[in-house]
Amino acid sequence: MRDPIVVGVDGSQVSLEAAEWAGREAALRGAPVRIVHVTPQWAYHVPLAPQPSRWSPERAEAVEELLQRAANQVRAGHPDVRVTTEILDGGAGETLVANAEGAQLLVVGNRGRGGFAELLLGSVSRYVASRAPCPVVIVREPHEQRRGEIVAGITGLADQDAVLEFAFREAELRGAVLRVLHAWTHPTSTGPGDMLPIVYDVEAVGQEEETLLAEAVAGWRESRPDVRLVQQVVREHPAKALIEASAKHDLTIVGAHGGGRSLLGLGFVAHAVVHHARGPVAVVRL
Repeated sequence: MRDPIVVGVDGSQVSLEAAEWAGREAALRGAPVRIVHVTPQWAYHVPLAPQPSRWSPERAEAVEELLQRAANQVRAGHPDVRVTTEILDGGAGETLVANAEGAQLLVVGNRGRGGFAELLLGSVSRYVASRAPCPVVIVREPHEQRRGEIVAGITGLADQDAVLEFAFREAELRGAVLRVLHAWTHPTSTGPGDMLPIVYDVEAVGQEEETLLAEAVAGWRESRPDVRLVQQVVREHPAKALIEASAKHDLTIVGAHGGGRSLLGLGFVAHAVVHHARGPVAVVRL
């Protein structure tokens, strides 16, 4: 059996959107879907306060209903996709990351239920994106415009193979056009002692950036000749360029080193895209 796609659900509408997205992706990949619902633990034991009963009959019924709705979303239009459900106990982020081991993808919504929980689960999406052992897809509000195009942000550095591999495979699976987008703002240092010019030729630098992108994708273009590829170089901040592109593409793909403990542990560009993109975002660890 193929490795599964794991999707985390919490009962919010956007988590059900994530389940539906996972179902479509599973049908493309011929993969099963594993739906996970994490019940939160109390961070502290307070002896003088009564601990809530998480597994009252009403609660158990509500969770089972949630899992059934999520399973129905996964199978919507894809009845042959194999679906399993599981209830896990623990911290949401840590538990999802642990259960993504061996998965093809981990899929979550960009936020949870309203109020404080929304902020908490927004932090969960950041947590899993920076620490999961597989690519993470963060699904936002309904994004029904199927344009048949996906976009991947490429820096031009030597560590982009994981992003390109994921992007080319997605384009193949979907029969979609792949746009590789490289954004630059000014010349950057290539190493210690590299002095940057105070004044530089914008057109010449732009041509150098186009060459950089062409070299980054050359091997992939040769090995995946059936993928329709568009190369685009823009003079713009990478986060702004990708956020704008996300509104016109079915999926936005960005690389991130991750692993940091700070709010910006993903890196500034990936963090900004995850929070402000106008459609699903795939975060690929570098």
